[in-house]
Amino acid sequence: MQARILKLHHNTVKKLLKLKKEAEQDGEYRVAIRIRAVLLNHDGYSSGGIATILKSPRSKVSEWLKKYSALGFDGLLEGQRSGRPSLLTKEQEKILCDIIDSGPVAYGFLTGVWTSPIIKKVIENEFSISYHVGHIRKILYNLNYSVQRPKRVLANADPEKQNKWRRYTYPNIKKNLVRNIAQ
Repeated sequence: MQARILKLHHNTVKKLLKLKKEAEQDGEYRVAIRIRAVLLNHDGYSSGGIATILKSPRSKVSEWLKKYSALGFDGLLEGQRSGRPSLLTKEQEKILCDIIDSGPVAYGFLTGVWTSPIIKKVIENEFSISYHVGHIRKILYNLNYSVQRPKRVLANADPEKQNKWRRYTYPNIKKNLVRNIAQ
């Protein structure tokens, strides 16, 4: 099999070097590596040699060179990576939004605040889909909800006494603790 060697015009090489530098400055390192592969191929390296230099699979290097031959610079750019498709349909997401808007008390929970574990239970009960608790936050973000953390406030506390404790008593407790540990 004949090695693919790209013959580039000297102006194209200059343009690719400039684009490679811009890609590195913008943090698009994968694009910069692909441009470097094209430039190395222009210098006479085969896809196997480029793969060794760039520490990338030879099949990927061949793919990059093929895409560059067919599409030019646009073939080296990052495509949209779709990721794993959502298990919730658009209709189910709308139902979930309605449930969230109605509140946890209306759904039958005793708390007045939605939490990730509670929303996980709702999704499992309503749609028979199980998500990790940590992923619920991403789902809520995609549905344009923000994470809110309740502020812990003592209901029957005197604000003046709280302020005095926070400013004087608590710092003294911390100082004494540090002194006791040091001795």
